[in-house]
Amino acid sequence: MARYTCSFLLSINFEQLLPLIVELLQDCSLNVMYYTSDYVMAREIPGTVPFSKLVTVEALIDKSTATETETRMSIVMKNEELPLQVENHCRQLFEYIKEAIEHSRHWHLIESLAG
Repeated sequence: MARYTCSFLLSINFEQLLPLIVELLQDCSLNVMYYTSDYVMAREIPGTVPFSKLVTVEALIDKSTATETETRMSIVMKNEELPLQVENHCRQLFEYIKEAIEHSRHWHLIESLAG
């Protein structure tokens, strides 16, 4: 199973972050399946890649450490594909979503740490 994670520190209030993350994921052609005040789950829309390569994205907003101006958020992206190649489908989509978050005009990126 391919799995990629990244943690971000963003200059935005956590209450403003959730609707913007939902919008960003939808703009990246993902179907938002579920969300709460601190969690979003989205998935690739079937039809473009084989079922085993469909990527699921989970965004977790850390409300416990959030301040009025800064919020920490983590994303986890995974699929059933074995990551036998460095440039697999999950990795490519991970890089695309990571760049979309890092370059969004809705907040200022303070820190980004991929794992």
